Amino acid sequence: MEERCSVNSPRRILSFSRTRRAKVSFPDADHRSPTGFGDQGPKLSEVYGFVGSITTVVSTVVFIIWAYIPDRWLHSVGIYYYPSRYWALAVPTYLMVIIVVAVGFYIGMNFMSTPPATSLNSIFDEFSREPVSGISTTDDDDDDDDDDDDDDYDDDQPIEPISDIGISHINEIMFNKFK
Repeated sequence: MEERCSVNSPRRILSFSRTRRAKVSFPDADHRSPTGFGDQGPKLSEVYGFVGSITTVVSTVVFIIWAYIPDRWLHSVGIYYYPSRYWALAVPTYLMVIIVVAVGFYIGMNFMSTPPATSLNSIFDEFSREPVSGISTTDDDDDDDDDDDDDDYDDDQPIEPISDIGISHINEIMFNKFK
């Protein structure tokens, strides 16, 4: 009897079967679409990237021409109306100052919102979980000399639920060798 299980995927329904073999097919070179893009065409992100890169190059060239070409050359081409050359220096300078101030403001806000090192909020918060006290987490119970019973006992223990390690336990592990 064949046991079938299918999984719904956003792309297709996958089916897992023990008796069914995988089929691998390679498309023929003769069956390609004439555009080279397949059935779906170019990705939207590729189109946006292309248009963005072309726009960046064109605007940089226009900015450099406006900033460095003398007025008489622009007048000879027929361009009489353009912004003042003051803005060729002012806009990049303002942008750089805004970026530096924004980074400084961001760092300052992070320093203000961080609790001090002596605060318990840096150790505990609303998502902290105390370890369950019913399950032994250490191997301090080495009073028995019978190793077979200990192995059976360890196999019967369930996996402990996830919890935070207490700061006193961490300090004992890290700094016990210095005592």
